[in-house]
Amino acid sequence: MTKYGFTKADFDYIDSQGISLDKIEGELLLFESGIPKITLERPATIGDGIVKLTEQEFQQYAERFDALKTSLKLKKFVPASGAASRMFKFLNEFLNDFDHENETINAYINRKKDKNLPVFLAGIEKFPFYEAVKARVKSVYPDYYSLERHEKSYRFIKLMLAQDHFDFANKPKGVLDFHQYDTHIATPVEEHLNECAFYASSNSVSHLHFTVSENHENLFREVIAKVQDKVEATSGTKTHVSFSYQQKSTDTLAVDMQNKPFRNEEGQLVFRPGGHGALINNLNSLDADVLFVKNIDNVIQNHIQEIALYKKGLAGVLLEIQDKIFKILHAVDRQTVQQNDIPNIIHFMKRSLNIDVVDDFYKYTLENKIDYIKNKLNRPIRVCGMVKNEAEPGGGPFWVRSYKGNVSLQIVETSQVDTNNREQMVILSKATHFNPVDLVCATKDYLGQKFDLTQFVDHSTGFIVHKNNKGKDLKGYELPGLWNGAMAKWITVFVEVPLLTFNPVKTVNDLLKPAHQPQYEN
Repeated sequence: MTKYGFTKADFDYIDSQGISLDKIEGELLLFESGIPKITLERPATIGDGIVKLTEQEFQQYAERFDALKTSLKLKKFVPASGAASRMFKFLNEFLNDFDHENETINAYINRKKDKNLPVFLAGIEKFPFYEAVKARVKSVYPDYYSLERHEKSYRFIKLMLAQDHFDFANKPKGVLDFHQYDTHIATPVEEHLNECAFYASSNSVSHLHFTVSENHENLFREVIAKVQDKVEATSGTKTHVSFSYQQKSTDTLAVDMQNKPFRNEEGQLVFRPGGHGALINNLNSLDADVLFVKNIDNVIQNHIQEIALYKKGLAGVLLEIQDKIFKILHAVDRQTVQQNDIPNIIHFMKRSLNIDVVDDFYKYTLENKIDYIKNKLNRPIRVCGMVKNEAEPGGGPFWVRSYKGNVSLQIVETSQVDTNNREQMVILSKATHFNPVDLVCATKDYLGQKFDLTQFVDHSTGFIVHKNNKGKDLKGYELPGLWNGAMAKWITVFVEVPLLTFNPVKTVNDLLKPAHQPQYEN
């Protein structure tokens, strides 16, 4: 560590952050050596890594889950710590670059070739927050009715984003107005409370866990205080809501372009949040038999029954797989697995669990075969919904070859692939499905003990990102993504789910899509 020029003050600061020196040394070595790119073997497709179920099969699996859930502790896990800055990015760019004194909004749109702003303005009255913002604009600007249309639009956007008014871009997505109903306007938090009651409840009790920024927790609690009683009365389900923050000890050290520790203007080391992969620690702290994982912005207006069917169907698949795995592992413990049982177990591992078995497995002794099977099966399990690729940004399901030669099913981000490798880019382009972050997880072993999820992370799959700090370029390290490298060594099953289940709000204009508007019909 001495070659990096750390001082006693640095060591004291590192210690105060709860970060180990070994962790920092490992990150510095990664910056120097670089992070190897993923090697794609082929895309996961229907019949080759992705299971396709009929509607009747989904119904049967959902019924299986409903029949078993009374004896299970269920929990829904929703990552919700980010602010909505990207959601309003093009509107902030407009406010920063618009020459209010000398051009019209149309002139700005033509000058910037902005495709997003016209969509926003054309649909402005359909946004669920329209009436509230318009009322504020009229109260702040008494001359509102005499203003030209483009001036009204400018002031509307300005108040929407102004810190002393609505400040939408700096609030978390979870507390923003998303859906206009006949009786009220709903936020994502309310929609997740509703969903939780429909598919993540047993014995009329549900548990919902949000990971939030510490400075946003009160905003979430305010929303929950307003709507929880109503949701519980309507659903007949008592909901327990809990929160956690991304742990400071998962922050990572930033470096400059020469891979030396980056320092701010005061000469202090700069640490950055480790990305959503840090949330594997939050997930690890939860006690549940079945964990549902879903992003905060993936909610839909109405159609909650259909959403619940597919989530419960995935949970039913999970429980069936888990039951078969547990029977094998208990037989291993009882020492009742015989040589003639091995082929059926290996067939199950390959066909149902997508586990790549080493070529010389059958040369092992019976004892070594059983040890190998137990090692491969005694792991956390995830069943992941996959939707047909609609060119949405994000990761997808692939068969990936490790540096040891093992092939496994993984969710891969484009940034993990060598874009200069033509062969790899051809494989990437052939992806048929997309990851909507629709997971159902089992994180306890066959003896009912919680796995230590940090033991199943592939630490070679993090990300190096380029950022800026007050005009100075820096590099940051982001931990392996929560559903990417952080779950790389889990037992993984992909199941196709309908597009109806995937309705993210990445930009504010997504709220104009049918799934987020009243009377949406699928």
